[in-house]
Amino acid sequence: MSYDADVIVIGAGLAGLAATAELVDAGRKVILLDQEPEQSIGGQAHWSFGGLFFVDSPEQRRLRIKDSHALALQDWMGTAGFDREEDHWPRRWAEAYVDFAAGEKRSWLHGQGVRFFPVVGWAERGGYDANGHGNSVPRFHITWGTGPGLVEPFERRVREGVARGLVQLKFRHRVTGLARSAGAVDTVTGEILEPSTIERGQPSTRTVTGAFEFKAQAVIVTSGGIGGNHDLVRANWPERLGNPPEKMISGVPAHVDGRMLAIAEETGARLINRDRMWHYTEGIQNWNPIWDNHGIRVLPGPSSLWLDARGKRLPVPLFPGFDTLGTLEHIMRTGYDYTWFVLDQKIIGKEFALSGSEQNPDLTGKSIKDVFVRARADVPGPVKAFMDHGVDFVVEKDLGSLVRGMNALTKDPLIDEAELRREIVARDREIANPFTKDLQVMAIRGARNYLGDKLIRTAAPHRILDPKAGPLIAVRLNILTRKTLGGLETDLSSRVLTEGGDPLGGVYAAGEAAGFGGGGVHGYRSLEGTFLGGCLFSGRTAGRAAAKATA
Repeated sequence: MSYDADVIVIGAGLAGLAATAELVDAGRKVILLDQEPEQSIGGQAHWSFGGLFFVDSPEQRRLRIKDSHALALQDWMGTAGFDREEDHWPRRWAEAYVDFAAGEKRSWLHGQGVRFFPVVGWAERGGYDANGHGNSVPRFHITWGTGPGLVEPFERRVREGVARGLVQLKFRHRVTGLARSAGAVDTVTGEILEPSTIERGQPSTRTVTGAFEFKAQAVIVTSGGIGGNHDLVRANWPERLGNPPEKMISGVPAHVDGRMLAIAEETGARLINRDRMWHYTEGIQNWNPIWDNHGIRVLPGPSSLWLDARGKRLPVPLFPGFDTLGTLEHIMRTGYDYTWFVLDQKIIGKEFALSGSEQNPDLTGKSIKDVFVRARADVPGPVKAFMDHGVDFVVEKDLGSLVRGMNALTKDPLIDEAELRREIVARDREIANPFTKDLQVMAIRGARNYLGDKLIRTAAPHRILDPKAGPLIAVRLNILTRKTLGGLETDLSSRVLTEGGDPLGGVYAAGEAAGFGGGGVHGYRSLEGTFLGGCLFSGRTAGRAAAKATA
């Protein structure tokens, strides 16, 4: 049989680039397909903060963080909560990924020119017992250059493959079907869409100008998840999280729609854990949107007072940055799909970071000078822009005006000024001593025992109603769609499995399409910094396995 390439890779995001780069290294001929225009190469990784999960890294050790493989695996398993028969391969992938994160992951990336910001972040802090959810220590390493800095070496390796005649880049090629010959999938068919000059991330047209059919010995699916398809998110919403939100904002463009997952399933692939998703509870509407309904996630420090729609504090340990899924479950049981941060300028200036490469121009641009400018500013420029223009922000000098502004943003005026004042005053009284019964205040003091938090992420404990810390700020927080935690079931060679547990001949999967490995390496929850790394690890694995199979 005559083939157009050795391997066809569907999806030019980070996992697809990693897989293609490995195939190039092995001398394989590759066709890389993507429905979006070339300016969107790198997919959602381009827009990311570039966070990566490492274990016992040089950056951690410099900050006196004592981490270990055993501690990281304890945290991963306690967070994932694997409890299903179909968690066999996800669990195996989790063990392999922690090995990777504690082993060669950093040196492998460092060897390709990737560097890291020296302060390690502490995401998903948990707040339960030692065997429960959360990172026991800071592990969130920010790529110097954020998402684009992580995409660059893999894009470079792929383009070197193009120059060598090994890679054909086929953008605006939308896959509509997979077909088999002699038991193995070897044919990819689809539609050619008209050329598009839109900016990265903006909606592209779906006007069809032709058709295509390519044949190869193997196919790797790296097409992403469902986060841009709100109907599919709602259809897969689990009962354990209550009713799905009426209003959601999008952390990804609409083309992240799950189409390729359905096509793979129709071809015989097993799709598992589709009810496991990772949506953020600290979403704000982008005042300068790139795609429709574009939301940005606030990456908060621990000091903001987190209130439900009626102004009641969220229960322990649902503090900012502690338990994303636990917070989501609580919010959806309140009967409302939004919450509030109440804070002051002193807190927002030190503790608010915004997820996304475009929201962090200093880190994305690799500018040491701009990083120092940001550190010295009362409020970082991108955050100040949201304070000035964001529809979810209320900034006032006194609490009465703040409450009126909060109630003006919602359909019903649910916030009672007297009750909110009582909550804040009670919290503020706990600041007077270095010890307290308020567990959030205790968590703030505990966070500042870590040098990285004390330097750049956690404000010194103070009274929110202290005029010297003002003005007062309220931020309405929306549910922000983002990641699919389930996906195509794969073995440790990234081979896609069927309902019977056998490999679907010729088909591999990686990245979000494979639940970042195995069909759900994270289980129910993520420790953060694990999505980009999951794309890289599973993409590398798929590329190497397909290269070996097509030798």
